[in-house]
Amino acid sequence: MLFQTTSPFEKRKAFREKLKSGKLLRFPGAWSPLVAMQIEKLGFDGVYISGSVLSNDLGYPDIGLTTMSEVTARGRQIARATALPSIIDADTGFGVPMNMARTVAEMIELGLAGCHLEDQENPKRCGHLDGKALVTRDEMVMKVKAAADAKKMDSNFLIIARTDARASEGLDKAIDRAKAYIDAGAEMIFPEALADLKEFETFRKAVSAPLLANMTEFGKSRLLTTRELESVGFNMVIYPVTTLRLAMKAVEEGLKVIKSQGTQESLLEKMQHRKELYELTEYERYNDLDQNIFNFKL
Repeated sequence: MLFQTTSPFEKRKAFREKLKSGKLLRFPGAWSPLVAMQIEKLGFDGVYISGSVLSNDLGYPDIGLTTMSEVTARGRQIARATALPSIIDADTGFGVPMNMARTVAEMIELGLAGCHLEDQENPKRCGHLDGKALVTRDEMVMKVKAAADAKKMDSNFLIIARTDARASEGLDKAIDRAKAYIDAGAEMIFPEALADLKEFETFRKAVSAPLLANMTEFGKSRLLTTRELESVGFNMVIYPVTTLRLAMKAVEEGLKVIKSQGTQESLLEKMQHRKELYELTEYERYNDLDQNIFNFKL
């Protein structure tokens, strides 16, 4: 209840085994523990924690304004709420390679199953926007090495290297970067903003490591289906902003109704019922525990 009985070590180990299955693992994005609990209840493979979403939830644009402590603290809150593995966005590592090493160590201690770091310069921007600037391949290699060296507390913690090179340097250079990152210790590659299924397939043929696909809405990549991604051999897919976008649109429409009608009565059928929320948060089990604790007499 208060904490999952599945330990972070067990989550990471199980996640590693699932990566070998040949099945596409689906990780919807969660910006809160409650969303992560719903993801688990509906039978997904894991939880993704987006840096963009955390920035937006704090009222900031996705330009690298969040700190390592803010991101890891939210990551811990979300990861502890579910037995599923949680993968988190480490942006550019929050500084130089030494900062990247500390970030990985913190994430392991706080129960995350893996993280990805990217090769953009700061201030970074959303991977599906134009005008991104990249650090040199050698600089990113140093960060990847630092991240890989820092996971000695648990070798099952997954280091994912994201490359944004497709937009500015082309597909071939993105593949070259991916191979260099694998040589430096990355165990999965996240090729950002590929254009179409053919490019996903080309990347798969060129890179031997597990691959992660980003199916974010309104971006440069077509929203490929599970079947399509499996057909070209991708191992994992994230839906980073989907739940936030759904929630914020519902909030916006609901507030408009209250403002215009003076009541939320017409919105009730669109809401999660109190009973469903209590079931998700195991209200009765907490109630039973409380009664059992105070069932004695002095």
